[in-house]
Amino acid sequence: MYKNKYPKMVVDLKKLRQNVDRVLLKCQDQGIEVAGVIKGCSGLPECANQMALAGCKFIASSRLEQLKAARDFGVQADFMLIRVPMLSEAADVVQLTEISLNSDMKVLKALNHQAGRHDKKHKVILMMDLGDLREGFWDLGELLEAALAVENDLYNLELAGIGTNLGCYGAIAATPEKLNHLVECAEMIEERIGRELEFISGGATTSYPRVLEHNMPRRINLLRIGEGIILAKDLQDLWGYDMSDMNRNVFTLEAEVIEARQKPSYPQGEIMFDAFGNKPEYEDRGVRKRALLALGKVDYAYPELLLPRDKSIKILGASSDHTILDVEDCEHDYKVGDIVEFDLCYATIVYATNSPNVDIVYI
Repeated sequence: MYKNKYPKMVVDLKKLRQNVDRVLLKCQDQGIEVAGVIKGCSGLPECANQMALAGCKFIASSRLEQLKAARDFGVQADFMLIRVPMLSEAADVVQLTEISLNSDMKVLKALNHQAGRHDKKHKVILMMDLGDLREGFWDLGELLEAALAVENDLYNLELAGIGTNLGCYGAIAATPEKLNHLVECAEMIEERIGRELEFISGGATTSYPRVLEHNMPRRINLLRIGEGIILAKDLQDLWGYDMSDMNRNVFTLEAEVIEARQKPSYPQGEIMFDAFGNKPEYEDRGVRKRALLALGKVDYAYPELLLPRDKSIKILGASSDHTILDVEDCEHDYKVGDIVEFDLCYATIVYATNSPNVDIVYI
């Protein structure tokens, strides 16, 4: 019945695997393991499997349900929870993951209790806030106290290392100086516990530029990379790195034209509020050809972030279930039933892969 169902997300697994291989090669050449983060594509198990097959140290997500889906799919890997656990999910964390990022003693004690109940040893990485002001211990003494407690008192936990996150909330750059401070904190802990930590995790894709510039502090040996694998868009478009060796079209969003005709470019009548409570402004460009697509904000959230492959298309806006295009200047004469293809950014991939209205197809 739905053989040619639209809207459709086409995922090129071969191109994804090539991206994983290239990132792993660059990182492993510098002694850095990679946790492949799958939350950017809503945890699609097929994508997780490609990361595992390529040799990612962990398959990682902020959502336990995504890690469970990967396990149920048969992905052979160790799993990492990268959003600090909720106290209420401690039992699930221990059962579904081998390692988690942590920043609270009460949660650590709950993980220790649950690991004991299930006769497991659960690894933890203690997070340090280096100024981005998201998760992590802020006080160095508190971090050390937690590390000593895990090492000496919480027998069902293993202190695997310390880590940080930079750039995701406060937009703080992962500079060599910031990451050297993380290494210094790790070495302080190592001196107190009398052994070397397994991991010093220097962040996410936002820290990957240190790999590209070959100035990552020597002891940083684990990164958590998602966007830099599935898209590599921000690294080029925002930070100016040459990512020409990466496939930036792993994901293609396809949508069907359901109306195409000439209409005024300025709404007729008293302008009030749109379906989302906004009072938009419009430019009067006269009568132009417009095309309606059968998908909308509920599928991708941000019409301004969609990237039409046909560069002559202009996205005018969207409602819940419709996207409105200006196709007046296109060489192709768009008609009802035509398919329009889009490249995506991180935000639109997250929404589109999570939408029950978007069919996922793998090639």
